[in-house]
Amino acid sequence: MEGVNHTTYVTRFVLLGLSAHPKLEKSFFVLILVMYLVILLGNGILIIVTIYDTHLHTPMYFLLGNLSFLDVCYTSSSVPVILDSFLTPQKTISFSGCTMQMFLSFAMGATECVLLSMMAFDCYVAICNPLRYPIIMSKAAYVPMAMGSWIAGAVNSVVQTSLAMQFPFCGDNVINHFTCEILAVLKLACADIIINVINMVVANMIFLVMPVLFIFVSYVFIISTILRIPSAKQNAKLSRQVLQ
Repeated sequence: MEGVNHTTYVTRFVLLGLSAHPKLEKSFFVLILVMYLVILLGNGILIIVTIYDTHLHTPMYFLLGNLSFLDVCYTSSSVPVILDSFLTPQKTISFSGCTMQMFLSFAMGATECVLLSMMAFDCYVAICNPLRYPIIMSKAAYVPMAMGSWIAGAVNSVVQTSLAMQFPFCGDNVINHFTCEILAVLKLACADIIINVINMVVANMIFLVMPVLFIFVSYVFIISTILRIPSAKQNAKLSRQVLQ
C-alpha cells in the first residue's frame, strides 16, 4: 500500500458493532445476555449429568459432553466482549486480545465440525453395525477421537492465526464487526493477503466441507439401514408363513 505511513502501526482495533444504531444496543444486550445464560445453564447441566451419572458413560454422551463444553468455551470467548461493547462508549480491543479472539474462534469452530462428524460415526456404527459397536467404539477408541478433534482444531487455529497476525497493520484500525472476524482484520493489513485466503479455503475444505460430507454419507447409510429393517406387520406375516 503506497502512501501509508508504515512507521505508525496499529496496537488497538476499534469494533463498530451496532454503533450506528445506538437505540438497539440495550435491546440486543438483554437478548444476547439471556441467550448466553441459557446456553451456560443448559450445557452446564448436561456436562454435570454426563459426568456423575454412570449410566451415561457411553461414547455418545462422552462426545456430547465434549460438544457442550465446546459450546461454553465458544460463546464465552466472544459473547462477554460483545456485551461489554454495548455498555462502553469506547469499543476497542488490544492487538493481543484480537489475536486471542481469532485463535479461539478458529479452534472452536474446527473442533466442533470434527466432533459432529465423530458423533455421526458413532450413530452409524450403533445402527449399521450393532454387534461390533462395543469393539469399534471402545473407550480406547472414542477418547482419542475426542482428543484428536481438539488437537486438530488447535493446530488449524495456530496456523491461521499466526499467518494472519504476522502482517503489519497500519493506518485504518476500524473493524466493522462485533468481534475480531479474520477477514475483517485481514482487510486492514498492509500486505497482500492472497496466501491467507488460500489457506482459509483449504482449511474450510478440510474442517467444514469434509465433515459435512462425512455426516451426510453416514446418515444416508443410517436411513438406508433403518428402511431395510422389517416392520412388525412384516415380521408377523413372515412368522405365519413359516408356521403354515
